[in-house]
Amino acid sequence: MCYYNGQRVTRAEFIQLKQLEKAVKDYDFLDTGVHNGFNYAPCAIIVPTDDRRDFEIQQAEWGYIPGYAKDRAEAKLFRLKYTTLNFKGENLFKKEDGKKSMWAEAGRQHRCLVLSTGLVESMHMPTYGKKGQLLKATEKIPYQVGVTGKEYFWFAGVYNDWFDKDAGQWVRTVAFATTAANLIMQQIHNSKKRMPTILTDDLAWEWLMEEPTEERLTEIALTQIPSKLMEACTIDKDYRFAGEATPVEYPGHPALDLTYVDQEKLDFDYWRVA
Repeated sequence: MCYYNGQRVTRAEFIQLKQLEKAVKDYDFLDTGVHNGFNYAPCAIIVPTDDRRDFEIQQAEWGYIPGYAKDRAEAKLFRLKYTTLNFKGENLFKKEDGKKSMWAEAGRQHRCLVLSTGLVESMHMPTYGKKGQLLKATEKIPYQVGVTGKEYFWFAGVYNDWFDKDAGQWVRTVAFATTAANLIMQQIHNSKKRMPTILTDDLAWEWLMEEPTEERLTEIALTQIPSKLMEACTIDKDYRFAGEATPVEYPGHPALDLTYVDQEKLDFDYWRVA
C-alpha cells in the first residue's frame, strides 16, 4: 500500500522556501512524476538543521533499513520481507502485540517530511468470465491523488542512517506513515483502505521541529486529511515503468461518489475548513 509517489516540482514552487531554491537543480529525482518505491530510489525529504532553528532538503533512499542490517544483501532481504516503504501510524512506537516497534527510536529522534506532488493508488474492480461468473482476479484502475490547490505537500516520515559496508558510506533511508483511508481513499484504495499521512503546515512543523510526547506523535501520525480537500484522476496503467502519471479515462468506469464528503467527521481542528 502507498508504494508510488510523485516528486516533480519546479524552482518557482520552492520560492517561498528560500533555503530550498537550489534543490531542484541539485537533485534530479525532483523531476520524477511517479517514483516506484520498489526501486528504492533516492527521494527528497525535509529534516531539521542541527540547531533546530531551520530545515533543509536532503536525499534519502526510499525504503527504511534498520541499523542491524549487515550489508546490502541482508538489507535487500529485509526490505522484501517487511516492505519498509511505509509504516502504520498506529505502530509508530508499539507493535500490535504491545512490544516496541522498530520505528520507535526514529519516531523519537529522526522524524522528517517526505515531499509529494501526487501519490498513486489503484482501485480494484471486479472482473467476470464469459458466462458472467465473478472471477478471483480484479482489474486495477490507477489514480493519481493530490491536495486541491497544493502543488506539493508533505507526508509524516521517519529516517535512519545505515552504514553500507559494500560502498563504505552512510546511507539515509526513509519511510512514511499511513493512516486509515478517508471517504475518498476508501473508494480508490478499496483493497487495503489506507492512505499516507498528509500533514498541514502547522502539523508538519510540530512533527519536524518540536518535541511532542509519544502520544501526540502517534496522534499526528494518524492524521486523516478530509476528502473535500483532495482531488483525484485516473491515469495510464503504465505509470510504474514510465515514471509518469498520464491522465486517462476508462470507458464505463464509475465516477467517485462525492455526495457525502461534506458530512465526513474531522478529527483535527487543523483540517476544519469553512
